[in-house]
Amino acid sequence: MLGGMTSRDPRNRGNRRASQLARLAGLIADETRAACLLALLDGRAWTAGELARHAGVAASTLSEHLGKLVAGGLLAEERQGRHRYVRLADARVAQLVEELSAQVAPEAGVRPRTLRESSARSAMARGRTCYDHLAGRLGIVVTDAMTERRLLRQDAGFALTDAGSEWFERVGIALDRGGRRPLVRACLDWTERRPHLAGVAGAALCRHALEAEWCVRIGSERAVKVTTEGERALAKLLGIQATTLR
Repeated sequence: MLGGMTSRDPRNRGNRRASQLARLAGLIADETRAACLLALLDGRAWTAGELARHAGVAASTLSEHLGKLVAGGLLAEERQGRHRYVRLADARVAQLVEELSAQVAPEAGVRPRTLRESSARSAMARGRTCYDHLAGRLGIVVTDAMTERRLLRQDAGFALTDAGSEWFERVGIALDRGGRRPLVRACLDWTERRPHLAGVAGAALCRHALEAEWCVRIGSERAVKVTTEGERALAKLLGIQATTLR
């Protein structure tokens, strides 16, 4: 007993939760660690060297930051031979980073310093992956098309309709309904400021789009570009005009 509080005292439990929340916030409240978390939203595993170059810090400095993120449960570590890879621990961590990012005002008033930076920013806004689902204008256009065709409901949160389930089956996209992850959920898009499709269905659709080469990754970040084949497929399956994807 300490200060009149027992281990079962609700105030004690509240203090522990506050302490845990403060530690979590402290893990993210560092520019280098935040840069790593944002980079890993592409859903892939990165080496420590790749993240060090991305964050613009020395490898030894980055290694210390990664150790903290792994110990804090935000990153998972994999080793292959001499190489050390890290990725976001799970979809819940990705959702946390996504939602925090959406609270940051878009850099609309900040002019890009170079043509390359301008092109990269435009590509990310046009279409990108958000951990394991489609985002940017591409994600919004697909979400709106599914809603207009009554495959998806947005009136009381996101919900997949019976027609939506049949649509995924018809296209040949399997949905894993056995896990704890929600079948569909809304993810606030930080460039469009509107929700796009995430969850199991969003991840399955994104994975299929990449495997079928409806989209291809471009550049060194999370940007994706819709291919000619993708334009034809999205027009046929969802009635999306190619001009809205460019």
